[in-house]
Amino acid sequence: MSNGGLVFLSATELASKIRDKDVSPVEAVEAYLERIAQIDPKLNAYITVLADEALAEARQSESDIASGKNNGPLHGVPVGIKDQIHTKGIRTSDASKIRADFVPDTDAAVVDGLKRSGAIILGKLNMTEFAMGDPITSAFGVTRNPWDLERNPGTSSAGSGAATASFMCATSLGEDTGGSVRGPAANCGLVGIRPSWGRVSRFGVDGASWSLDTIGPISRTVEDCAVTLGAIAGRDPRDPWTWDVPVPDYRAALTGDVSALKIGLVKEFLDPDVLGVTEPVRQGVLDAAQLLAGLGAEVEEVSLPLAPISGIASRIISSVERTSLRPEWLRERPQDFHHNTRIAFTAGELIPSQIYYKAQKLRALVRKQTLDALERYDVLAMPIDSEPATIMDMRPGVRSKEAAIQALRRGSYRGLFSMVSGPALSVCCGFTSDGEGKLPLALQLAGRPFDEATVLNVAHAYQQNTAWHLERPPI
Repeated sequence: MSNGGLVFLSATELASKIRDKDVSPVEAVEAYLERIAQIDPKLNAYITVLADEALAEARQSESDIASGKNNGPLHGVPVGIKDQIHTKGIRTSDASKIRADFVPDTDAAVVDGLKRSGAIILGKLNMTEFAMGDPITSAFGVTRNPWDLERNPGTSSAGSGAATASFMCATSLGEDTGGSVRGPAANCGLVGIRPSWGRVSRFGVDGASWSLDTIGPISRTVEDCAVTLGAIAGRDPRDPWTWDVPVPDYRAALTGDVSALKIGLVKEFLDPDVLGVTEPVRQGVLDAAQLLAGLGAEVEEVSLPLAPISGIASRIISSVERTSLRPEWLRERPQDFHHNTRIAFTAGELIPSQIYYKAQKLRALVRKQTLDALERYDVLAMPIDSEPATIMDMRPGVRSKEAAIQALRRGSYRGLFSMVSGPALSVCCGFTSDGEGKLPLALQLAGRPFDEATVLNVAHAYQQNTAWHLERPPI
């Protein structure tokens, strides 16, 4: 296999070839660096490429293998990391002018986990400023979707989605507050999981919302996603909000057997009159449910009446908590924010305490309603959004009150499980035509808190019986 072909292997396939000495870590890193040089000028997925550091790590990995040492399931595999995750001695910018010169003196816990697994850090990936979720706000330029350069790659982990989909890293890390792992995975045709809140340490991660933030992988296959999650999950005494619960072998749990499972299709998210789900998205989810039923799962409709307003509550909570983290920035350096970020931070400052309180009460009700449903169903299934990736509007500012309200309501597709705090995953379930090209469709699967294994296994069963993940963007 030529070096150029190495980038098209899955992370687990590449790790296997490295372990068997069919491929060296140096060859893998060189192939990815060549791919980045070729493709990234079109996509702008990386803020910082660590060419020298990655090659040095690759040479050490190669030496370890030669001496019979294997560091873990990602030994020698090149990965990318969202630029709100701290890396020792390497700039961590949050895609903002305000943090453009910030260099951490320690690695984040998830970076420690990746390194323990043997992974090689290729670089820091672009994002939306302070993880706000608006695709045009990065101080380092807009990231493009490899399926269509004019369309939203998904926010806020835009670079993680674009880089992984375009084969500029083998797997990546994003951060999900209101859907920022699942959104890029959906828009770019990938697999992305938001783990249970408290499953993965947030030590060394610049926060957006303390009660919602979760680090998760974005990968090309469910197996890659499972291995990446396994590398970063677990109790961390440096993060008091991590739970001391066992971390299963997620990869070993991918049996593909769903015959004993009950899957609930969330009625409200599949009704065009509720949140405006489009027919291609709706049909893609229904077709995926039918396939899972054919594999032996029991699939039926379930109602979550509060689900359609969960996005509004999620956004209120995240807006207030995000602004409260560093309020002095808005007062002392307002000119250094992107216009849209400044509006969002100002709105967070102005939200009355009673509105935040009501949003938290609604969160408790939504969570109870969803967890009650998960006592009857092993997994809930629904769309990730009402439509595929939309064309980005490069103009700053809010277009209209109606557009803002609609965006808040559409946030319910992902915001629901941000508030429930259990695992939620996006997996490609087809494509829809748009002019001369095509855009990915996505199925969202969600489960009980700390039961990532079941959610991953259902997604794996689906992926093993389809070929959507084998499609390549026209970049």
